[in-house]
Amino acid sequence: MELTTTYIISQIFAILMYVLLASTYYLKNRRIVLIINILSMIAQAISFICLKAYTGLAMDIVAIIRNIVFMVDEKKNGKREQNTKKDISILALLYVITIVLSVFTYNGLPSLFSVLGTFLYTYSIWQKNTNTYKLLGIPTSMSWIAYNIYIKSIFGGILEGIVLLCSGVGYLLAKRKANKVESVQPNIQK
Repeated sequence: MELTTTYIISQIFAILMYVLLASTYYLKNRRIVLIINILSMIAQAISFICLKAYTGLAMDIVAIIRNIVFMVDEKKNGKREQNTKKDISILALLYVITIVLSVFTYNGLPSLFSVLGTFLYTYSIWQKNTNTYKLLGIPTSMSWIAYNIYIKSIFGGILEGIVLLCSGVGYLLAKRKANKVESVQPNIQK
């Protein structure tokens, strides 16, 4: 790894991406999570282009498509608590697109960490529950840490570690809040 201008630019966009992504683990509004995630994926795509990390770039394209599809679907059909057959079809289609793009950009087994991270994240954001999103952020981050190490993105690896911490803390805070609500409700019913 040589410290070139291109590498420095890649790390600046990696920092931007992770600042945006980490903030999503503290949000409750799914639409805002999707919008901020699109912005973070654009920043990461620029970073991956600089690093010639084409499997990761392909996964960013999937992520942007995924988030746009989810936002359009929710705007058109409203927010639903339960997934429908259509939702399952959309998830399956996104997984097929992920697999096809990964075949064309495959660069050895470590490049598949970005594919695993995309699969996990797609499932987590497909769920209409931000707690599931926060919980699955943990293995998703582990996959992206491994990919960033593989592509030699120093800030990518370090900052994904922080995102791992943010997703874990976000999940624990939500769980703690839910437990407080549960413990108060039985007392109210007495």
